[in-house]
Amino acid sequence: MDQCSCYSEHMADRDSNGKGAPMPEQNQPTRQIDPLLVRVEEAARILSLSRSTIYQMLESGELPSVRRGAARRIPVAALHDWIARQL
Repeated sequence: MDQCSCYSEHMADRDSNGKGAPMPEQNQPTRQIDPLLVRVEEAARILSLSRSTIYQMLESGELPSVRRGAARRIPVAALHDWIARQL
């Protein structure tokens, strides 16, 4: 059974895992995507506070969070808002 003449071109465009996503150009800089949500530990580091303090702030409603199962994440925007309220 003959393959299409464009088969090799098509396969060259596929990524290494074969899912069909095009490979990024080698010379193009990759753009860093800033996270929208962070873990409690990351929020503590960002605000220079302890994890216990962050958990207290979450329980009191001072900081909002998003829960998905056992995972709890804090919006980065909420950290910025908290800092602005402290000034």
